[in-house]
Amino acid sequence: MVVLDRRTVDHDGRTYPLTLRCNPRARRLILRIDSGGEGAVVTLPRGVAIAEALAFAHAKRDWIARRLDAVPARVPFADGARVALMGRCATIRHEGSGRGAVRLAGDEICVRGAPARLSALVTGWLKCEARRAILARVDTACRRLGKPAGRVALRDPRTRWGSCAANGNLSFSWRLIMAPAFVLDYVVAHEVAHLAVANHGAGFWRIVESLGVDVGAARDWLGVHGRGLHRFG
Repeated sequence: MVVLDRRTVDHDGRTYPLTLRCNPRARRLILRIDSGGEGAVVTLPRGVAIAEALAFAHAKRDWIARRLDAVPARVPFADGARVALMGRCATIRHEGSGRGAVRLAGDEICVRGAPARLSALVTGWLKCEARRAILARVDTACRRLGKPAGRVALRDPRTRWGSCAANGNLSFSWRLIMAPAFVLDYVVAHEVAHLAVANHGAGFWRIVESLGVDVGAARDWLGVHGRGLHRFG
């Protein structure tokens, strides 16, 4: 999709960000809240004028305001902040300056380093934890399926939790480390299953389920809570 313009929508004295995108495959104007909960997005089909999209968003301004006002506030990685680690709540504790180091002690993520680096240290540590957890699950799932994976990368996409390239390379969102373990199990199984079947047909879902994951519960959790993972950090 191509970003055409960035505008705003006003409602009851408040201003909300609005992004206009063009998707040639779209058949109608589509309004949604972006994955980070930071603004609204209108998707335009080919041939639809920007003025028409703006009028559409203006007519839906009450819906936009209600949805964005309901988005939880961002949670920076700071001293005292509470974040989830594999579904378990943990509190960030800054233990003073010195050489940067992060460790898990009970239900606390203890961080030593310059205050200005605290967020980066926590983010880096979470990414390392995510890589460790994901690689272990990829290895187990690949052995059960009998299919080797290519390179495994961690990224921070807005709209996908994982992907499988045609060459067998896998990619996952590092933010999955903040989801419950059964959600991480499912996302890994989903992408590993694509090593055998590229589509989402019945055969694909049989493979996913054969890997011992709770598809329904994981998809339900992501549907309700997934977008909220982007408000951390």
